[in-house]
Amino acid sequence: MAKGAGAGMLAGMMLAGMTLGGAGLVGRGFVGPGLVGLIVAISFSAGLNVYATTATLGLLAHTRWVELPPGLLVLTSWWVIGASLLLFGIEFFADKIPAFDLFWNALHTFVRIPVAALMAYGATSQLSPQMQLVATLAGGAIALAAHGGKTAARVAVTPSPEPISNIALSSSEDAVAVFVTGLATQHPIAAGVIALALLIGIFAAVRWIWRRLKHALRTFPGFGSPGDDEDLGADETGCGVKTIPAAEGVVILVRLWHG
Repeated sequence: MAKGAGAGMLAGMMLAGMTLGGAGLVGRGFVGPGLVGLIVAISFSAGLNVYATTATLGLLAHTRWVELPPGLLVLTSWWVIGASLLLFGIEFFADKIPAFDLFWNALHTFVRIPVAALMAYGATSQLSPQMQLVATLAGGAIALAAHGGKTAARVAVTPSPEPISNIALSSSEDAVAVFVTGLATQHPIAAGVIALALLIGIFAAVRWIWRRLKHALRTFPGFGSPGDDEDLGADETGCGVKTIPAAEGVVILVRLWHG
């Protein structure tokens, strides 16, 4: 309950700050392609670990390592930074406990995606309301895709009898979230490209794991039929990925390219 209240407080403070922040000058380098890269990168990172993302942005901006867009200046508040660091500390341990991490990630469906959408909304406060809405929806879609891939990977890893796999996977996600967020503040386009590549890699890996699980289940009586094995063949793309839910969210971000 305390964790839920803390996450709700964090989102509330961010929304209030973005609403009152105004539309001043755009953060240095965050226009056109740079703005698109920033949104893609921080939305992806928030889908993995929203507290690490907000804490990293807040600390870098507060120490003047980066000038964020005006709508994201709320992240520089010590209240937001403190809440983010506290919740990150809780998640750092909770997300590494087998089985409990599934509950934790399911609960965070209602935290990571809305906060990512709020950050995309704040990052585009200088744009028209229509483009701001597009960015908000895209940010939420990218976070949903990253969060969904993370959760699916946990479902596959959790049955492992040893805890090392869970700890390694969670630690990798934390490191990637901090790295991509930090890179986005200095090289947003590169960070956006890396985030998209990682997103495609996550879905390719999850699809491969899911196909292997389906194949394993067919060895038990009552599951599937012999003809179902045809699904294990490569698809038209030759890479095992037919669709990526985040694709539409990424495509509409292109409309910001010349913003």
